[in-house]
Formats: sequence, C-alpha cells, structure tokens
Amino acid sequence: MNDIRLRNKMVIVFILAVFIPVVLTNVIFFNLTTSSVKKQKLADINRGLEQIRNEVDDQIESAVGISTVLYNDTLLNEYIERQYSNQSDYVENYHTYMINLLDKYSPVYEAIQAVTIYSTNDTILYGGRVQKINSHVREQNWYKSVMSKLSAQPALERNDPEYPGLAPNTLSIIRKMVDSGVNGSAEKLIKIDMHPQTIREMLQNVTLEGTVYLIRDNEIQYSSDPKQPLNDGSGRSIRYDQPDSSGDMIVLEKDFGNVTYLEGWKIVGEFKEREVLEDVNKSKLFVVYMSIANILVPTLILVWFTRSLSDRLVRILKQMKRVKNHSFETINDPPSADEIGQLTEEFNRMTRQIKSLIDDVYIADIQKKELQLSRNQSQLHALQSQINPHFLFNSLETIRMRSLMKDELETAKIIHNMAKIFRKSLSWGKDWITLKDELDLVACFLEIQKYRFGDKLNYTIHADEGVLSTMIPKMTLQPLVENASIHGIEPLKEAGWIHIHIERRATGLAYTIKDNGVGIPQEKLTHMLAGLDKDDAVSDNVGMRNVYLRFKGFYGDKADFQIKSEPGQGTEITIVIAENNDI
Repeated sequence: MNDIRLRNKMVIVFILAVFIPVVLTNVIFFNLTTSSVKKQKLADINRGLEQIRNEVDDQIESAVGISTVLYNDTLLNEYIERQYSNQSDYVENYHTYMINLLDKYSPVYEAIQAVTIYSTNDTILYGGRVQKINSHVREQNWYKSVMSKLSAQPALERNDPEYPGLAPNTLSIIRKMVDSGVNGSAEKLIKIDMHPQTIREMLQNVTLEGTVYLIRDNEIQYSSDPKQPLNDGSGRSIRYDQPDSSGDMIVLEKDFGNVTYLEGWKIVGEFKEREVLEDVNKSKLFVVYMSIANILVPTLILVWFTRSLSDRLVRILKQMKRVKNHSFETINDPPSADEIGQLTEEFNRMTRQIKSLIDDVYIADIQKKELQLSRNQSQLHALQSQINPHFLFNSLETIRMRSLMKDELETAKIIHNMAKIFRKSLSWGKDWITLKDELDLVACFLEIQKYRFGDKLNYTIHADEGVLSTMIPKMTLQPLVENASIHGIEPLKEAGWIHIHIERRATGLAYTIKDNGVGIPQEKLTHMLAGLDKDDAVSDNVGMRNVYLRFKGFYGDKADFQIKSEPGQGTEITIVIAENNDI
C-alpha cells in the first residue's frame, strides 16, 4: 500500500467502503422485493385461476343439475317413448308440455344455450327441441363417447365443428335417459348445450395479461385468446404444448378434483414473467435513482475531502522537483494547522535556507571554476607540447648522414619541411587553424617519412574543396598520421601506404586515416579504447589519446571517434564532427 498514490488510495477506500456496499445493498433489496412481489403475483394468479375454475364448474354443475331433473322426469320419459297414432297428438303434447319444459331453463341460466332430446321413436315428428338419432348423429364423437359408458352418468363433450344447428366447438352435457318401461326399445339422450361466449368470458375474467385455456386430455377446448384455433380444420382438436420452463413464461394448472364427468379437464394459465413483474420492473428506475444518490453524495464528499489533501501534496511535490532544478521558490498557500500545512511551512523554511547557503558559497564556487578552467588550459598546452622527440632526433640524424654522403636538393627540401613543422607546432597562441593548414603540416610530416623510408611508404591526401576552409583544432590529424607511420608502416617488411580522406557527410564532417600496416591486436585495441577517457597522463598511446581529448574538449559529445583494426590488415580511424559544430 505504501507504493500507491494517495488519490488512488482514497479511490480504493471509496470503492470498498461506499460503492460496493451500496451496490450490494441495492441489488439484495431489489432481489428480495422482486421475489416478494413475484410470490404475491403468483398467489393472485392462483386465486384468479381458482375463481375461473369455480365459475366454469358452477355453470357445468348447473347444466348437470338440469340434466338430472330431466333424467328423473317420468312424464318426459313417457312422452318420448309413447307411440303416437297420428302426428296431431304429438304436436299437441309438444306445444303443451315440451316447449314449457325445455325452454324454461335458457332464460334462467345464461350459460344454457339449448336443451335437446334425442330419440329413436319413429312415431315422433322430429324438429325443434326433439331430434332423431340417425346415422349422422351416431357418427358424432359426443354420441360415441356417451354410448360407450355403461352407466347413465353425465358426460361433458364438445360438439364437432360440422354438427348442424350449433356453433362449432360448443360444450354440451350429454346423458342417457332412464327407461320408463313404456317402450323399452326406444333410445333416449339429453343434450344440454352451453353458450361458447359465456365460457370464453369466464376464461377472460383475469386481471393479468396472459392466456387461459380449458383443456381436456391435453387438447385445447377453449382459450381466452380469440385468435387461438380450437381445431386443425379437419375436426381434430389442437394439442396443448406446454412452454419450456426455462423460458420467460409462468404456467399454472387447476383441475376439477374428483368429479367423474370432469376427469381429464383442467384450467391452464400461461403468463409472461416480465408482465407479471411489470410493477417491479417499473421500480427499477427508482432503485437506480436511489443508487445514484447513494453513490453521488459520498463521492462528492470524498472528492472535496481528497482535494484538500491531494492538491496540496501534489503542489509540494512539484515544488520539490523545481528545487532539484535549482528553482528555490516558496509555496504561497494560506497557513493551515493540519499536517500538510506544517509540512508546507517546513518546506518553505528549508528552501530559504538552501537558497541562503547557495548564495553564501556562490563566490567560492566561481573561484573554483576559474581554477578548473586554468587547469584545463594548462592541460591543453601540455597536450600540444607532447610531440614525439624520437621522431625529431631520428629525422635530424638521417638528414645529417645524407648530407655528409652526397650533395642533393632533396636534403634542403626535408630541412624545409622540418622547419615548417617546428614553426607550426611552436605557435601556441593560435589553437584553431584551417583544414588546409593542418593538411600541409601532415604533408610535411609524410614527406619527411618518405625521405626516411623511400619507396617503402606511399601516401595520398584527398579533401573536398568545400571543406578546406573549415576551422579545426591545431595538431589533431598529425599525431594520428604519425601513429600510422611509426606503429603501422615502419614495422612492415614490404611497402606500405597511408590514405587520408576528408569529406562532408549527412552526419557531419568526416576525417578518415587508413593504413595497411601491421594492425592492432583485438585485446590491445579494446584496452586502448577503454583508456582514452581515463584521466592518466602516462599512456602507451599518448598521441592518439591527446587527439581524442582535444576533440572531446572542443566538441564534447558531438565528436564521434571510431577505430577499426585487424592484425596484418591495417588500421582505420574515423572522426565525424556534427555539421552544426563546424567552426
């Protein structure tokens, strides 16, 4: 935790102590509320389905009760079984008895659409409330279902769609009539048809959005959805497929208990869960607003509190970094009594003391720098004076011996070159010369060396015309050429060469001194490169080190110094000076 910034620590505290508890509390509260409301809604749906089941059961019970009354009516049975000698007797009895008996139930019971008697008595003039059991009737499913029963118990059946005189899919209570003994061969049935609209209205008597079905043996008999088909067009009922329980659907069922004629019948309700929980979903927005308020208020308080701490600490930290860059300004915050205020006051006091100490030692520091500059200048003059005395002595001795042996103009030329070298090397008041003057000095040295070694030494000097007027430090190329001649070419048994090439590149002015001498072993080259930056006046490579120090002293990091060498292959020294540093 000590490596975490204060602002981030406060954010972590906010997340752990405020944000997560508030979110968890709201989530738990919402889940508990949702569960409670869901249970209440399911209880309401159950009560609604029970009410629908009871209403349907009451209407069916009413029809069953009427069938029981008619079933036990002796006069009705005698009327149906009587053999009429002429049709007028039947018509008279039909108007005086049958119409009053059968039509009195429809006005009293709204669910009763019609009461019809079916018989096989051939002396009856069929029509109206009395119908003949013919071949068409015998083909009906409801007829087959009732006749298959051994007892006279009522049966609840649905009319076939093609049954004449009734709307398709009408529910009916059908029952065999008792045999009065007058004519035992007569077959009699009571059929009480119920209003389809009444049944549908009872199924639609539910306050929730959903679909309620009246189902028998997993086949849909009625539905609260008017668009729901009840048959497939060929007379077969539509089967009910219960929705997947993993989906967004609530399915509830209510059966009719142990009632014999309602065996296999049940009320099924399908309700979409999102509609059941609509009230809870509406409350989500309220929960969100409460969560935002619970989070926003602590956040604002935390931001205000954090700003009081973080901003002042950041200000102190920035000022400390300025002190590192020699800016000794104090912090102009209003005085405060907390720890940060005390820290600010101590920082200001420390800054003033540091500034005072710097002012006190400033003069001493200037004097120290002047001494350092004098030391550097002395070192530079010492570097300039380190010309190899062995070269001078050997050259003079050679000239002397040749002069004694023969009288030649070549001797005068060598002496002239020697004079030029002495004159230029001893002019200490001038540290910068043109590249052309430096190359003249190098040419004098190489002429003297060629005089010493004859055909054993060859050289070339090439420089672009545009760079000859460039100013460079004096005596920077001559020591490198001297090293190439003495340490590279002189030990060779065969002829050697030295190439000097100066050109302007994209990276700056490039000096290249290359020879085909004996080269430098890799271990010695590595040791020599490592010793160039060492502050040691005694070295095996004084000339090269002096040149390196002069370039670094005048150009700093803008001078790139490279040495490539292989034993037996020669040595190549390349110095590149950045273009913007040319003088």
